[in-house]
Amino acid sequence: MKDKIIMLGNEAIARGVYEAGVKVSSAYPGTPSTEISENLAKYPEVYCEWAPNEKVALEVAIGASYSGVRSLACMKHVGLNVASDPLYTFAYTGVNGGSVIVVADDPGLASSQNEQDTRMIARSAHVPVLEPSDSMEAKEFTKFAFELSEKYDTPVILRTTTKLSHSQGIVELCDRVEVEDKVYERNVKKHVMMPGSAIGRHLVVEDRENRMAIDGEKFPVNKVELSDTKIGFITSGIPYLYVKEAFPNASVLKLGLVNPLPKKLIDDFMSKVEKVYVVEELEPVIEEQVKSWGYTVIGKEIFTKQGEYSANLIKNAILGVKSQCEDRATVPARPPILCPGCPHRSVFSVLNSLKIHAAGDIGCYTLGAVAPLNVIDTTVCMGASISTLHGIEKAKGKDYIKNWVAVIGDSTFLHTGINSLVNMVYNKSTGTVLILDNRTTGMTGHQEHAATGKTLKGEETYAIDLANLCSSIGVPNVITIDAFDVDGLKKTIKESVASDVLTVIIAKAPCALLKGNKFPYVCKAESDKCKKCGMCLKIGCPAITKQDDGTIKIDETMCNGCGLCINYCKFNAINKVER
Repeated sequence: MKDKIIMLGNEAIARGVYEAGVKVSSAYPGTPSTEISENLAKYPEVYCEWAPNEKVALEVAIGASYSGVRSLACMKHVGLNVASDPLYTFAYTGVNGGSVIVVADDPGLASSQNEQDTRMIARSAHVPVLEPSDSMEAKEFTKFAFELSEKYDTPVILRTTTKLSHSQGIVELCDRVEVEDKVYERNVKKHVMMPGSAIGRHLVVEDRENRMAIDGEKFPVNKVELSDTKIGFITSGIPYLYVKEAFPNASVLKLGLVNPLPKKLIDDFMSKVEKVYVVEELEPVIEEQVKSWGYTVIGKEIFTKQGEYSANLIKNAILGVKSQCEDRATVPARPPILCPGCPHRSVFSVLNSLKIHAAGDIGCYTLGAVAPLNVIDTTVCMGASISTLHGIEKAKGKDYIKNWVAVIGDSTFLHTGINSLVNMVYNKSTGTVLILDNRTTGMTGHQEHAATGKTLKGEETYAIDLANLCSSIGVPNVITIDAFDVDGLKKTIKESVASDVLTVIIAKAPCALLKGNKFPYVCKAESDKCKKCGMCLKIGCPAITKQDDGTIKIDETMCNGCGLCINYCKFNAINKVER
């Protein structure tokens, strides 16, 4: 009897990768996909790495596939944007060893800057997409994806969502299958995508997609559940579970292959059911294709394009019945906030006091946009802060950016910030770039990167020196400073933004949540000395609260002892106390 255990969707995908005999995996951390690589790294048979960005990760997987082994690239949905350049061409070249790209979408924006739908990109790139509904399917669909990849000579996308990634289910464990390496043969027409080769390969892609659409009728990932034929649903992924909960007696066509769609299977289902609803989160990808074939189905005219679905949402949309569960008590707002002891808070408090605007980036430092710090003015995508600052200078001139800086994290700088900084050097910018070096990839859960000195597997490796890197590309003024040196930061930033020299300031201090990073003391407020000025509250530390009498109190169980608040108290009402 095979072992059965409870696994997160992400754990199950990692298990599927292992069981499929994959040898190489490359990824960039991004919620909700991160735990896939972290769990995969526990299997010694699989080489796993953190790449500096998703484009590099996919190119590593491509190289491994060309050489003849099964490979994986893993990312979140916005990471696929970064990887789209190699993706579109990889669809043309095809594979040698099977290659799968796991992409985690984020309906509901739990941790992302948009709700883009990976299926739209896959259709444009002519890449097949599988979408599991639970943890067991996550493992099995992953294995099936590698089979499809090799059978049809194509990369395959396994699309997940936040709900699947982070929910648990029972998974049956199987043994690893050791897949024999494919022989590498030089083939310029297949692997070198210059125009003469690409023209021929485009025809191959079209033929492959047509064959998969026909063969999809028999794929085990697609299944028809006929019951009450008065009402039917075409659905996939997590929404399938909502449909089954809301309408357990309805007929359902559950699609595991969502691109290309198995037309004959859909034709057959439509002929047997009187009224059909298409239930899919985000964009009407399935709905529009089914309607284009002349069928009448109900979809986004009653279902939203935004956010995650639920059984109640589906039932309410179709029947107009509001569930009692929806009349729940109002929950107090809990806006995200920087952790106590976060070095970013120190930098932002200085920028706020100097009334300086910041072009921001993706990471924990986006939290500097909200009160009381109110520093970050823009956030677009990874690496955009530096390019945005450059664009502002070129649009408005050097004097205009005397009260602007770009803010970016260490991992994000290595992701795509380097190219933006090269552009500033090359095109003679004079702005100030702040690299907030907290020695980790913070917001996604403290993953290693190329400047931390450790690999995904925990092995010691060379740590990129950010200061030397910036100097080597021609930045004339590079300054490294302790992120908690408030006076030093004020002086350095004021001098930098006032000058006409491109400056990079590296504010270094480890993330407060990193293991082993612990200040030897905590901060304690003395109410008899407090003048109720509120200056310490302006840094927005959640460990500091205002009492009924106007004095402040510091929760010693929350305080990480960074001492930032002491810098803002002019009356010695806050002191350091030994732990």
